[in-house]
Amino acid sequence: MDLELARELSIEADSKIVLLVMDGLGGLPHPETGRTELEAAYTPNLDKLARESMCGLTVPVAPGITPGSGPGHLALFGYDPVRFQVGRGVLEALGIDFDLQPGDVAARGNFCTVDDRGIVTDRRAGRIDSERCTRLVAKLQGIQVDGVQVLVEPVREHRFLVVFRGQGLSDRVADTDPQREGVPPLPATATAPEGERTAGLVARFVEEAARRLRDEAPANMLLLRGFAVRPHWPTVQEVFRLRAAAVAYYPMYRGLGKLVGMHPLPSGPRLEDAVASVREHWERYDYFFVHYKATDTAGEDGDFDRKVEAIEAADRAIPALVELDPDVLIVTGDHSTPAVMAGHSWHPVPFMMRARWARADECDAFNEVALQRGILGTLPAVDVMPLALAHARRLKKYGA
Repeated sequence: MDLELARELSIEADSKIVLLVMDGLGGLPHPETGRTELEAAYTPNLDKLARESMCGLTVPVAPGITPGSGPGHLALFGYDPVRFQVGRGVLEALGIDFDLQPGDVAARGNFCTVDDRGIVTDRRAGRIDSERCTRLVAKLQGIQVDGVQVLVEPVREHRFLVVFRGQGLSDRVADTDPQREGVPPLPATATAPEGERTAGLVARFVEEAARRLRDEAPANMLLLRGFAVRPHWPTVQEVFRLRAAAVAYYPMYRGLGKLVGMHPLPSGPRLEDAVASVREHWERYDYFFVHYKATDTAGEDGDFDRKVEAIEAADRAIPALVELDPDVLIVTGDHSTPAVMAGHSWHPVPFMMRARWARADECDAFNEVALQRGILGTLPAVDVMPLALAHARRLKKYGA
C-alpha cells in the first residue's frame, strides 16, 4: 500500500499489534534428514498458534532477491524496500544513539581475520566479545585523514561504527566487505564521481587501521559496508497513526525502528527479555516490534543444530507473548538464513497472523511445508502492515 494512501486511510484505535521478527527464520532441508530447522525443532507453542492463525509465506523484496536485514525489516514495517533504502552505517549509528550530523557518512564495521597473504579467513573474527571490541576500537580512535575527522565507536561483539565527518563528503562508496571468505578485502572505490574523494579517505583510514590491528589476531583487520547519510522519512506515527515501540537487543534493529519513528525499549538477548519489556510498557504503546536475533546468528554460522535450539528457545517464550492478548499477533522473519547455506537467501519466509477478526486456515504447524497450505499463500512482505492495520480495525473504508 502506498504510504500516501496509508496516511489517508489509517485511523487511531485502542487495538494492539505485536510483530515478532525471528531474524533469518526461514531454512532449507538438512541433507541427512530432509527437514528444515523449523521442521526439526520441537515447537508445540508455535504450532498451536499456527492452528489459530492465518498463515503463509512472505517475499521480502521480490522473487529471487536475497535481502539484507534492513530491506527485510522495512518491508514488514510497510515501507517499500526498493524505494526506501538506507545503508547499514546509519542503522548502527541510530542503534547506539550516536549523534549523526548532517553530512556525516557512516559505515558499519566488522573486525575480521586475515592470513599472512591478506585473505579473509573469518569475516567476524570468531565473533569476539564486546569487551575486546571496545579495546580494539580504542586503538582506532583518533585517526584523521586529510583533515577529516574519523569517529569510531564499538557496537556489539565484532561490530563497530565508523563515521567520517567533514566538508564535501559523499556516501557513494562501495563496501570493502567481500561478503565471503577466501578472498582479500575489497578496495574502497567510488560508486559515482562525487564519491571519489571520500573513497580515497576511506582507503587511507583502512590502511592506517590495518597497521594498528596487524598484531591483534584473530581481529587483525576490518571490513566496512553500508556507507550512508541519514535519510528523513515519514514516521509510522505520521503515516499509520501508531504509537510504536521497538524492542531489540542488537543496536542495528533498534536503529531500524528509530529510523521510522519507533521508540526503542530495553531488551536482553533472550525472547523472554523482550516479552518482559513489552509487558512493562504495554499501556504506553499500541504497536510493538519485537526482534529475536539468535536464529539468524546460528544460520549465518552454518550451525543447523544451534538454529534448531534457538527456535525451540523462542517457542518456550511464546505463551507469555500470547497471554498479552494483542488484537493482532504476527510471527515471521525478515528473511531466510538456511544453515545449509550459512547466509541470507532469497527463499520465502514463514509467516502467521493471529487476529480477533481473522479466520484460521487449515495450517496445523509452523514450518515451511505446512505453511504452504495457509490461506495467505505467498505474499509481499510490504503487505504485512496493511493486513495488520485492517485486522486491528485501524483502516477506514476506501472510496464511496
